[in-house]
Amino acid sequence: MSELAATELCASGPGGARTLQVWRTLMSWFAFVFRIFWEIVKGTPSLAQVLSFLGVRHPLLSSSLAFKPLPADAPTDTPPPATAAQSAILGKLMDVEGEAKVSHVTVFERPGLREFLQQISEFADLVLFTAGLEGYARPLVDKIDVDNKFTHRLYRPATVSTEYREHVKDLLSISKDFCRIVLVDNNPFSFLLQPLNGIPCVPFSAGQPYDEQLLGVILPLLKRLSLQKDVRPVLHERFNMPEWFKQHGIPNVDIKE
Repeated sequence: MSELAATELCASGPGGARTLQVWRTLMSWFAFVFRIFWEIVKGTPSLAQVLSFLGVRHPLLSSSLAFKPLPADAPTDTPPPATAAQSAILGKLMDVEGEAKVSHVTVFERPGLREFLQQISEFADLVLFTAGLEGYARPLVDKIDVDNKFTHRLYRPATVSTEYREHVKDLLSISKDFCRIVLVDNNPFSFLLQPLNGIPCVPFSAGQPYDEQLLGVILPLLKRLSLQKDVRPVLHERFNMPEWFKQHGIPNVDIKE
């Protein structure tokens, strides 16, 4: 090293400056190679370190964003203790999940429904009997029966289970006298316990805007039945529900007089 330094100091003349520059370049490369060698001895250098030695910098390779290895300790299944803020958020989530869920539904009224209820209420007592749950059915009925035409409302708990079907509507929940009581339903199995008191109606869907089942079919029949002392003979002759049940695998229908 002393010899090289002496050579640099003794260089003079036009060629001396060039020789001095060459020696400085060689010394820089020698120092660079020595640093690389030293890093290899210490440990494998990272890409960011090598590039930094070459004078290249990139924000993704800077030391401030260097990858931090995971701790050597084996992971455990026990989660870290929640902070106060996390506990508060979890408590709010639990409160929300514990509340009743709100569902939005679209209801299409059958054509003539309100006129149908109005005319029937003039000669009969109206009772709502549904196999639906009260929490679901009651808000819908409240929207339909704004004038309180229904004297009573019966929901799923008022239905009974039988050998053949569940949620069957038993007219004993309304009256013990079956002579002047009828059940209008689009599900014939609702008449299973009192087949001679049922009036089956055609199911309705929103795609039937010109449906006339209520005012054109059911209403005239109910007006006729209102003049009878016993509605069952008329309904038996017209619908013959006991025979319908036999055709659908229910041979022994108990007909209560």
